[in-house]
Amino acid sequence: MQHSNYGLENHGLEPSGDVRWNLQQFELLNLAIERGEGTLSRHGAFVTETGDRTGRSAKDKFTVVEPGTEDLIWWDGTVNRPFTQERFDVIRQRVLDVLNAKETLFVQDLLCGADTTYGLKCRVVTHTAWHNAFARNMFIAPSTGDLATHVPEYTVLHAPLLRLEDWQDLGLNSEVAVLFHPGEKLVLICGTRYAGEIKKSIFSAMNLQLPGEGVLPMHCSANTTGNNTAVFFGLSGTGKTTLSADPHRALVGDDEHGWSDDGVFNFEGGCYAKMIRLSAEAEPEIFATSRRFGTVLENVILDANGVPDFDDGRLTENTRGSYPLEFIENREPSGRAGVPQNVVFLTCDAFGVLPPVSRLTADQAAYHFISGYTAKVAGTEIGVKEPQPAFSACFGAPFMPRHPSVYADLLAKKIEESGAQVWLLNTGWIRGAYGDGERISIKWTRRLLNACLDGTLNAQSFQRFERFDFEIPTACPGVPSQILHPRKTWDSGAAYDAQADRLAQMFIENFASFAEGCSEAVLSAEPAVGDRGSTGLEQAQLAIN
Repeated sequence: MQHSNYGLENHGLEPSGDVRWNLQQFELLNLAIERGEGTLSRHGAFVTETGDRTGRSAKDKFTVVEPGTEDLIWWDGTVNRPFTQERFDVIRQRVLDVLNAKETLFVQDLLCGADTTYGLKCRVVTHTAWHNAFARNMFIAPSTGDLATHVPEYTVLHAPLLRLEDWQDLGLNSEVAVLFHPGEKLVLICGTRYAGEIKKSIFSAMNLQLPGEGVLPMHCSANTTGNNTAVFFGLSGTGKTTLSADPHRALVGDDEHGWSDDGVFNFEGGCYAKMIRLSAEAEPEIFATSRRFGTVLENVILDANGVPDFDDGRLTENTRGSYPLEFIENREPSGRAGVPQNVVFLTCDAFGVLPPVSRLTADQAAYHFISGYTAKVAGTEIGVKEPQPAFSACFGAPFMPRHPSVYADLLAKKIEESGAQVWLLNTGWIRGAYGDGERISIKWTRRLLNACLDGTLNAQSFQRFERFDFEIPTACPGVPSQILHPRKTWDSGAAYDAQADRLAQMFIENFASFAEGCSEAVLSAEPAVGDRGSTGLEQAQLAIN
């Protein structure tokens, strides 16, 4: 075991039991099995359950108000909820007491960020072996020679079985707490076994730190051909992981990246993919990872033969698989790529209003980046049973401590400097709204995406898409032309118009809280309610090369 010279006493820990430092993945998972934390599937993946919390506990996350960062954080009360130092200290002591009393603690010293100029040294302390294995999957392991001198900039103290029964007196929302202290660079997680909280807490730290260094932190996936890089923004369930895993493009990463003057770099060393309805035919690269020792499957049901049944969502629709990037054969080993040529916004539109693909101007990109529209997909958050319309600023509001305009301004600057083309790709419903229409096939979505990235789509004729004033193609090889304009697929044009007006009004109302400080050009990108102008056959086609 490689032991850091920066001991646990620096975090207030005085463990009475054994401390296992920086164990390899096979050691951690073998211990997890011995300790009864989970089991192995027939093909060797580790399978575990997370109890009543099978997704992010968004309402249980709080940020400590402290002088060094108070003016940097956007205290909206929804995404960034203020928490006092006094209450934080009370909960910290309880977490320390729990960890100190355990027979065994597991410590991982890791890196967040493949570009060491902007990366963050972190430490994860857990009393469960599988959560430590998860952390090792998701972050980047330093070289053996660097471990002895590893001094963490951020530390996660993880006590998943500690339930805070007096949560009301502590000013919490429930027995669960995810507490972020940017001044002490410390995160406390208690009461939830959902492993995603570990990685998202460190990403919140990156999202606070990087804008001050001129780097855009992005909740996005990325892939590259070496000379053609694309980034994909989108919330869970929109296809970020699926669409970036492409056999013809090397995967840079599937969830969090930074965009510096030198290009894009992955925050992670692994992937955290949704597994519900996973198939070898539709997603062969991800499916292959589910059959390897080293992969951690959360809340996936095994059949009588020990084989994962990815269609079984009885525990949650948010079944997850954590695996190291090296399990993806076609990947970029450095975790880095050049400046993007294409920026793709992914949305899962449950209203059936938005086109399958649209081309956006820079001002429209800023507007829709701040809006961050999608539908929450069942299981992604506690209590979500079916798709619901949602807006999440910057396509990742729960992890963005600063005001959305900070990230939007940086994105606009990066787009202007790089000349990147921005696309809005709808992976949601066509031929009607959720409940009446159908979700677009991944086959068509992939063809549209490939046409965006290789330049094929830019060579097509475009037409104006009313209300949102997007440009949409009239044709795309391999995709039925009739689905490219959603109004033409509905049985009733009047019903579509009413639905489109409803969605446009939602955009306008959502953006009102962000309007101050935005330019007139960005504000002009808001959709128009009641705009029937040049619908259907009256649309003027734009022959754009």
